[in-house]
Amino acid sequence: MNKALKTVGRYIMLMGRTFTRPERMYMFFRQYRAELAKLGVDSIGIVLLISFFIGAVITIQIKLNIESPWMPRWTVGYVTREIMLLEFSSSIMCLILAGKVGSNIASELGTMRVTQQIDALEIMGVNSANYLILPKITAMITMIPILVIFSIFAGVIGAFCTCWFGQMMNAVDLEYGLQYMFIEWYVWMGIIKSIVFAFIISSVSAFFGYTVEGGSIAVGKASTDAVVSSSVLILFADLVLTQLLS
Repeated sequence: MNKALKTVGRYIMLMGRTFTRPERMYMFFRQYRAELAKLGVDSIGIVLLISFFIGAVITIQIKLNIESPWMPRWTVGYVTREIMLLEFSSSIMCLILAGKVGSNIASELGTMRVTQQIDALEIMGVNSANYLILPKITAMITMIPILVIFSIFAGVIGAFCTCWFGQMMNAVDLEYGLQYMFIEWYVWMGIIKSIVFAFIISSVSAFFGYTVEGGSIAVGKASTDAVVSSSVLILFADLVLTQLLS
C-alpha cells in the first residue's frame, strides 16, 4: 500500500513539473509537431486496418447469431453502429494504442534516462519533464479524437463490405439500421472518453519511462508496466465515464 501511494505521489509531482509554461514556445511547438507525426499519424494505418476488420466481423457475427424472423432486418446495422460508437472506437481502440504508443513513450524516455540524456538536460537548467513529456501528452490529446473518427468510418466501411462482397445481407437494410434512432451524443461521448484515455496513456507511460532506474532490463520492465497500468486505468476510467456520460 505504501509503495502504491508513493508511486501516485511521484506521478502527481512529475505532472506538476510537466504542466508548466514552456521556457521556449518555439521548441515546444517543434517537439509538438514531431510527436503528432510519431504518435498520431503513424498510428492511422493500424487504426484503419483493425477498425475495418472489426466492423466486418461484428456484422457477420450479429447476422449469423441473432438472426430471427421476429427481429427486423435492420437490427444488424443498428447493433453494429452501437458497438462501434459506444465501445470499440473509443475504449478498445485506446487499449490497442496503449500497447503501441504507450510502450513507445516508455521505452524512449527510459532509454534517455539510462543513457543520462535526461540528466544532461537537468544540468543545463532545462525542465526535462516539461520539455520531453508535455509535447507527447498534448499530441496524444490532439490526435486521439481524430483517430476515433477514422475508426468509426473504417468500421462502417467494413460492415458495408460484408454486404457488397460477402453478400451477407442487403446493404439497404444495413444502411437503415446504421441510421435508425441515431444519437449524436454517442459520438461526442466517445470523443470525450478518448481524450481522457489519451491523457492516461501518455502521462502514465511517460511516468514509467521517466522514472526508470537501472539499465536496459529496467527499460523493458518499465515499458511492460506502462502498458499494463495504462490498460487497467483505461478500463476503470471507461466504467466511470460510461456511468457519468450516459
